[in-house]
Amino acid sequence: MWFRNMYKCYDICFFVIYLTVTVESLMLQLPPNSKRCLKEEIEKKVLVIGEYELGDAPGQKTDIAVTDSKGQVLVSRENIDKGKFAFNTDEFDVFEICFLTKMPVGQGGMTREATLTLKHGVEAKSYEGLEEVGKLKPLEIELQKLEDMSEAIVKDFAYMRQREEEMRGTNESTNTRVLYFSIFSMCCLLALATWQVLYLRRFFKAKKLIE
Repeated sequence: MWFRNMYKCYDICFFVIYLTVTVESLMLQLPPNSKRCLKEEIEKKVLVIGEYELGDAPGQKTDIAVTDSKGQVLVSRENIDKGKFAFNTDEFDVFEICFLTKMPVGQGGMTREATLTLKHGVEAKSYEGLEEVGKLKPLEIELQKLEDMSEAIVKDFAYMRQREEEMRGTNESTNTRVLYFSIFSMCCLLALATWQVLYLRRFFKAKKLIE
């Protein structure tokens, strides 16, 4: 009885974490002679796997390219139809995945539909063959998946906390600068108002309008 309850609890936890660690699947519309790009922010030392599938478009050729923020090309394939790609990230960066459609000059074309599925981190890890190599039972493999997902979630929370601290520091620094700038502006306005009063008083005295 206790084993059944534990297994049920395990299923619930696995389902919750599965919902948290999702796979990104996107659908794009690619007009003829156009370029459509997606940007993804990924941490360093992470395996990224992408799977794409394009709809039919007679006479239309489509290329795919993956680049980082420095312009380095990580993946480049021409005249694609269906396939996969994979790469490892060396550092935290924003990666750009672009589809480029081409049509011969003077020919019209139809909009091509593309489906892109991205997996990275634990999502991209393959557990096939782990049962034979590690002599693990199916339940032990599922527990290993659960442990890996939990570690990934803890790392994500730690990264989010770090970013939150950085943003808080930036906000505090900005608020301090705004405060100093406001004080400086008030001092300038007070000095200008005092100068105007003294100047007008001297002017009116010179014109003998006041004593």
